[in-house]
Amino acid sequence: MDIKPLFGLCGVLIAAITSEFNDQVTSIALSDVRGALGISHDAGTWIESLYVSAEIIGMAISPWLLATFTLRRWTLFAIALCGVSSVLIPFSPNIEAIYTLRLLQGLAGGMIIPLLMTTAFRVLTPDIRLYGLAVYALTATFTPALASTVAAFWTDIVDWRFVFVQTIPLCSLAGVLVWYCPHQDQPKYERFRMLDWRGALLLVIGTGALSTMLYQGDRLDWFNSSLICVLALVSAVAIPLFLVNEWFHPLPFLKLQMLGRRNIAYGAVGLFTFLLISQSGSAVPLRYLQEVQGYRPLQSNLITLEIAASQLVMLPAMALLLDYKRVDSRVVSLVGLGLILASCVGSSFLTVYWNRDQFCFDYACSRSSCNSWSTVFILLFILSTTLSFKPTRLSISFAAVSFIESPNFFKESVSLSRVSVPLSGANNIPNAAPAAIPTSNATTTFELSFIIL
Repeated sequence: MDIKPLFGLCGVLIAAITSEFNDQVTSIALSDVRGALGISHDAGTWIESLYVSAEIIGMAISPWLLATFTLRRWTLFAIALCGVSSVLIPFSPNIEAIYTLRLLQGLAGGMIIPLLMTTAFRVLTPDIRLYGLAVYALTATFTPALASTVAAFWTDIVDWRFVFVQTIPLCSLAGVLVWYCPHQDQPKYERFRMLDWRGALLLVIGTGALSTMLYQGDRLDWFNSSLICVLALVSAVAIPLFLVNEWFHPLPFLKLQMLGRRNIAYGAVGLFTFLLISQSGSAVPLRYLQEVQGYRPLQSNLITLEIAASQLVMLPAMALLLDYKRVDSRVVSLVGLGLILASCVGSSFLTVYWNRDQFCFDYACSRSSCNSWSTVFILLFILSTTLSFKPTRLSISFAAVSFIESPNFFKESVSLSRVSVPLSGANNIPNAAPAAIPTSNATTTFELSFIIL
């Protein structure tokens, strides 16, 4: 077996991890970034909102464009855009420039994520693809859990600018590996004659309106705001039109017909649901410790750090376990989902007296294994259906999976709406004393978060 393409796959994996860091680390360190750049809270919310909107669009269009420009060329373009847009943010002259760069950064991050699964299926032979999917799962479980530690290291120990400058070595290494290792295909520029321009327009309008509505809704008091009402109406019209257009277009961005295959439909819905619960559950404890107990990222990162460390062991172990024919993958999934349920139920007994130690015992111990147990199993369903697909069909069909793989705007709307309500009349300064927080309101709200999750 030629190992050169494997190094190319490692390059795409590094690029995917970098794009996740751009999202997660920036979100955690946003208070420090806003303070250093002199940006108010309301203006700072758009830094994250614009990134999420652009990321969704990038996920949807990337598989179509990589089939047109070739995998290597499109991957190199996405890596370069990710690196350049990130490095320029600390030196932006005004808030408008920061918004523009965050849009480009989110677009690049969204374009990179589908490339990882596409590259894995093109490079890995069927007998080792399950282990490749375990590596792919690192971007869904390991990277978000490690982001808190990385953010704490940059903001509290080094310098806040490294939140963005960290992409220089990562993108450089990823670019070198992708440049020299994957095989070069022939571009298919004739595909532009069948460009789904109507779908692209509806995609930008519909998903942009929906993600902005969900992210900004809590700050603007939801449907008491005329802007939120307009965004809700626009998304309610544009998204169904987009799906209808994709169904009938001969060369769509999203191959919705793939959901007719039962395993892919279950894998896509299951992956979306799992990531929604997992990432929301990861955000709520960190926000509680930071906003209610006044923890800095350096103090609260141990909760997610032990989860991240366990993924390096559990993900390969789950792939090895599922590779045995005697093992029923449904039982493995059931155990993983049961651990998630136990974690959320245990954390629902949250009181204002909880601190990092309680979360480490009751929350992180069960989350350490359940993430890997469930993620690899869900990806196994997708694997079992796509083994016989051609690479060109794989790239366009993965758009539907990647499109729902990043529920960040749902995560933020869930966690922010439950954190902000009890703190509305309290001292909301990060270093405020715990006594400044109303005990009953804070406790009830965070209990609701875990019960719903």
